[in-house]
Formats: sequence, C-alpha cells, structure tokens
Amino acid sequence: MPASQSASEKPTALIALADGSLFYGKGFGRPGETVAELVFNTSMTGYQEIMTDPSYAGQVVTFTFPHIGNTGVNPEDDETNDPVAAGMVVKWDPTEPSNWRAAETLVEWLEKRGRIGIGGIDTRRLTREIRQQGAPHVAIAYNPNGVFDIEALVRKAREWSGLEGLDLAKDVTCAQSYRWDEMRWAWPEGYKKAEGNDLKVVAIDYGAKRNILRCLASAGCDVTVLPATATAEDVLALEPDGVFLSNGPGDPAATGEYAVPMIKGVLETELPVFGICLGHQMLALALGAKTVKMNHGHHGANHPVKDLTTGKVEITSMNHGFAVDSQTLPKGVTETHVSLFDGSNCGIAMADRPVFSVQYHPEASPGPQDSYYLFERFATAMRARKS
Repeated sequence: MPASQSASEKPTALIALADGSLFYGKGFGRPGETVAELVFNTSMTGYQEIMTDPSYAGQVVTFTFPHIGNTGVNPEDDETNDPVAAGMVVKWDPTEPSNWRAAETLVEWLEKRGRIGIGGIDTRRLTREIRQQGAPHVAIAYNPNGVFDIEALVRKAREWSGLEGLDLAKDVTCAQSYRWDEMRWAWPEGYKKAEGNDLKVVAIDYGAKRNILRCLASAGCDVTVLPATATAEDVLALEPDGVFLSNGPGDPAATGEYAVPMIKGVLETELPVFGICLGHQMLALALGAKTVKMNHGHHGANHPVKDLTTGKVEITSMNHGFAVDSQTLPKGVTETHVSLFDGSNCGIAMADRPVFSVQYHPEASPGPQDSYYLFERFATAMRARKS
C-alpha cells in the first residue's frame, strides 16, 4: 500500500501484514522488529496506561486518535513496570508534551523501554483493514536507514501462530505474592496509602493493572496479590473475605487449564467473587460456559454497555479480543450486561450468591468512571457475608 508520508521523506518504519499489505511510516522509539497481532484503540487519552496494560501482551496497538504524545509520560501512570504492548502505531509523529505532570517524552520513554513506534500512518485506512480482516498478524520494523527485507517480514507475519491457544498470563503475572495498599490518585495528595481496611481480598494476577488494585484498596479492601498459577488451597489458606480475578492477555481457554480448577475450588466455599476482563472469562469457564475469539475485539474508552438488570446504559473502557459465548451460560448463571455495539456478552452473575464479573474495565484507566460502583458492590457483598 502507498506510504502516507510525503514522497521526499524516506520511510524508516514498516508494517507488513500477513496478506502482504504494507504500510510505510516514520519510526521512533527503539529500532528493531517484532511480530504480533494488530489491534486498534479508540481512546482519546491514556496512551501510557494502554501501552503498560498487561492485557496487550502479544499485540501492536494502532491509536485512532491522532494526538499521541501530547501529555508526555510519567512514572505514576504506568500500569505495570514496563510497556507490555509490542509496539504502537500513530497518525502523526508524537508531539512535545504540554503537561505539568510529564517527566519525559513518549519517544524517550519508548526508546528506554525497548518498544517500537511508527508514525505517519494512515490510521483510518489501517483500522479498516483490521475491521475487515479481523485482527491481522503483522511484523513491524524500524530501521533508521530505511532498509527492510520485505519478503522476510511478510513471511514472519504469516508464520506467527497468533493468540489462539496461547497462555500469556504466565508471562505477565507476578513472580510471588505481595500486599497492595495504595489507593486511587487524588488531587493534591496523589496516591495515598490505605489505613484500616478490614476486607481481606485475594487478587489473582493474570496481568493485573495497578489501578484495579488501587480501586480495591479505595473500596476498603486489604489486598494480597497471588500469581496466576495459585491453587484454591493457596487462596483459601489466606482466609479471605472475597476473591478477585484480574484482567490479563491471551486465550482464556489456555489460561483456564490451571485457573478453572482453582476458581471451582473457591466457588465451593460461597465466598464473594468479582472478575474483570480475563477474570470474567475465567469465571465463565469455571461455571461451564465457553469463550470465542472475536473478529477484531473491543479496545477503547467509549463502549456503551447495557445493564440488563436495571436497563441503565454505561459508557465503558474495554480491551479484549475474546468473549464469553452467552449461548453457553449454564442454568443458574445470568447474563447481566451486553455490548450495545455488537450484542456480545459483557457481564454475568450467579443467581444464588455474590459471584459476578464484567468484560469491561470499571477502574477507568483510561476511560469513563460510570462503572466504579462495581468495586463498592463487591465490598458490600463481603461486608454482608461477614455480618
């Protein structure tokens, strides 16, 4: 495909799709090559949180909003220690930041963290390709000299196995358990430490975002985080008041090989359980439902979701390429939320106990805060059980 930058500029970066389509642009960040699934995200803010969201492991993110880089980056907004997304694609070259919180530029940050960025791309055209093909496999390359082995890049994209059947939670989970007591950011203090939280929550880390853990702490939870491979015995040994199942990347069916037995063991105790994103899919699998790969997934902060129990519509933040098949939900499990974009499942709940999950991200990082009440609902369920 034709380059989207002027003919006088020599391209220094390339996106090669598995079907042979080529998009030329200008590279920034760390030179090199990577192979991944290509998705697009429609959020207008939060590019740093998106790049450091573990749910984007194995993916290159195309940002449909053109003004990327204008707020810089800072250590407080990382969702995990380093970028997890394999790379980023933008329409315009990142601008100099204009934000009092900025500690460095996006370009500097990507270079230090070893991630490729590609600017000067017709992101509307690329987004149409993603929607038409389904999230394609791509090889992206950045070479300051502008020299590329196109045949090799296309071949690498075609030979990449993709995310189906791939367990990535093991790659992004914590190595050992730890405590979390930091609450949500608030002006002017920033992040404050929680004191006196009395709800003991075990959070299973399939790729947990820090702001989800902060929301739990702000809702009164004393949080202990366990690795994705934790067993039911590991969880119950901590005598929790509730169990949280985090977001994460990869194929839920693959992660479910070890996660489902743990969740089934927890469900036998009738403890309150709350899941988000991959955690939602893990809970559904444990209850007997199935998951399916979506065409191009949901990635953005403007997704309308209807709460079927109240009729209320919430604008939500989403990041998932797999979905729960609502037709496979067993008796006793209710579909509570659906996407108003495509009708896909966005929430479930058990009919006889406080066990529920949602596909979207109520911590709103980035995104609207319409659904923060779900953390409070989880806390209320735990207090009711304790009383």
